[in-house]
Amino acid sequence: MKSPIANVSRRDFLNISGRFGLTSTLIAASGLGASLTVSSLARAANEEQQRRYQTEPKFKLRFGASGFNDRNLDIQKSGQLFFARDLEERTNGAIRVEFMGSNEVCNQLDCVSKTQQGIVDIFSASTQNSAGGAPYLNILDFAYMFPSVASMFHFFYDKRSEALLREPLRQRHNLQFLFTHCDLRGIMLGLKWEDEPLVTSLEQLHGTKNRVTGTQLGRIAMEQLGLNPVPVAWEETLDGLRQGLLDGAETWMSAVAYAGMAPVISQAVDLRFFAGTEHTAMSYSKFDSLGSELQEQVMESAYCAQIFTQGMNEAGRYQIVGATEHPAENTVFAQNNVRVAPLSDTERDKAEQLCSPEFNPAPWEQWRERLNGWAGGVDIYKEIHGIAREIPRDTAAVNVKPQRWWKS
Repeated sequence: MKSPIANVSRRDFLNISGRFGLTSTLIAASGLGASLTVSSLARAANEEQQRRYQTEPKFKLRFGASGFNDRNLDIQKSGQLFFARDLEERTNGAIRVEFMGSNEVCNQLDCVSKTQQGIVDIFSASTQNSAGGAPYLNILDFAYMFPSVASMFHFFYDKRSEALLREPLRQRHNLQFLFTHCDLRGIMLGLKWEDEPLVTSLEQLHGTKNRVTGTQLGRIAMEQLGLNPVPVAWEETLDGLRQGLLDGAETWMSAVAYAGMAPVISQAVDLRFFAGTEHTAMSYSKFDSLGSELQEQVMESAYCAQIFTQGMNEAGRYQIVGATEHPAENTVFAQNNVRVAPLSDTERDKAEQLCSPEFNPAPWEQWRERLNGWAGGVDIYKEIHGIAREIPRDTAAVNVKPQRWWKS
């Protein structure tokens, strides 16, 4: 499916953003959809700029959105621009957001530290890549803790996520966790596997060499499954997958599409072995400085962005990415001949038996003890594992009931 932003060349986009500001242009583009043309974007960007500058803001917040921009947010609907616009409108301009994506000010690995340092106020990156600067985020990465994407949304909406996830992040890492996209990670095989049969078993993957993100716990899962995690810089990953130096990379299917990986991926193996969470968080010090009224507005915008992401990204996975066994025509996967290897429940159950803390606790003990201590002495894996199983396993992600998690 062709992205509407493809109707506007990069040169035209830069010209328009040069006249009306990058943030105004990005927000305008995100709201136009199929009607986006050069002229409609220019008009909408002008209107956005006028709306956003009607009043002098009380607070200007710098949003370091790692590699996100107008084009890839049209593929992975993870809510960042929606949040920025909603927050400005909700506060009647009292908060103005300067959106800085495309790795302009920070990237997947260092956005968290630059937020903690006060260089940016809000950031977006995967929790897995952010775990280097905020190790408590590793609590999301126990293997097979979440049986489905729906179970992930259920946890993030649940009021118990305040004590289990958000309060320790505030105390230990000065971060206010706002909202997140939810997916489950698999192994994305490179061109070395282009002529190989479709993967149907774990045995076919055993001994392969795969790029791993910043997650410490994800590496444990990969080691237990014989997937040989290799920390490779992002800029070297695509060449490694193209040339066969790497067999694959652990990530989720929408990330393949938005990050431009699809041309070097031949098979997307739907292993679903731990979380893929592209989250948005804020400096807690900055959040605390806003005062109670604006803090409540930030949380309401985060709540709306969570609902937006829950519905829009689920639709985008199938209609734009093609993250299904038979990708629809004109999806990213169909256009790039990416075959989806769905795997059977039996094979995923086998993987869970091999690598999850429930069935193979020993490799996890050191990290589990550390995270339990940071959480105040609770068994963090047991608690989240239990919450994730409160809803039926076959619940559709869009059918998880939203609730304001911060309200008592």
